[in-house]
Amino acid sequence: MIATGVVTSAPAQAAPAKPTITAKGGFVWNNANSKALYTKAADTKRSTGSTTKIMTAKVVLSQKNLNLNAKVTVSKAYSDYIVKNQASHAGLIVGDKVTVRQLLYGLMLPSGCDAAYALADKFGTGSTRAARVKSFIGKMNSTAKSLGMTNTKFDSFDGISNGSNYSTPRDLTKLASNALKNSTFKSIVGTKTTKQKVTTKSGGYRYYTWNNTNTLLGWKGTFGVKTGSGAQAKYCLVFAATRNGKTVVGTVLTSTNATTRTADVKKLMDYGFATL
Repeated sequence: MIATGVVTSAPAQAAPAKPTITAKGGFVWNNANSKALYTKAADTKRSTGSTTKIMTAKVVLSQKNLNLNAKVTVSKAYSDYIVKNQASHAGLIVGDKVTVRQLLYGLMLPSGCDAAYALADKFGTGSTRAARVKSFIGKMNSTAKSLGMTNTKFDSFDGISNGSNYSTPRDLTKLASNALKNSTFKSIVGTKTTKQKVTTKSGGYRYYTWNNTNTLLGWKGTFGVKTGSGAQAKYCLVFAATRNGKTVVGTVLTSTNATTRTADVKKLMDYGFATL
């Protein structure tokens, strides 16, 4: 006799195993509802390197009546700063007139500290360059506060710290998620390479070609966001990807090298999507 009323169901799929990453800190969330999908020391303050530049771009793009085509003349101070700090740069040439939009590309693709300096000088307020830079960094910190980044402090416009420039994987993920709501930001960080025409001091023109330091772009739906590295920061990456209409955003901080950083992020992305 066959039993009635017995319902058979497919066996439950085993939950994916939580990955082990080399990075000291990691975080991933579902961008649709800000639900955490993975955490590792997600609220521990660490040096952020050039992932700081996400906030630099966010502050610029938040300016009222922003004119992305406004031109900025490259100052010798910006190139001197690069030389002094042996910093990553966009190769800006003194006297060139570069638009704000172009500076944002120079900031986010080759991770130009010269472009960061130019933007801080342009969008800070004050009668001296030092005052304007200080004002701009103040805007970075007030923006962090407004976004609920409770474990973050900026003391530089580019991540070259003066001793107290730090954030956490969770805070940087919050920042990136917010910044990606801006179509200009999203378009820039998703660009692998760009060629930009600028006006020279003599009234002629030249081209800058910038390649994105984020080699993960395009891998399984990856469309951002920003690499970071440094003596203290080691290797960092704030990332975002969309698969099957769903988006995850996350951060790894203090990975050991560029190879392990990439491996860490791939693991976290795959895990994040598997747990959605």
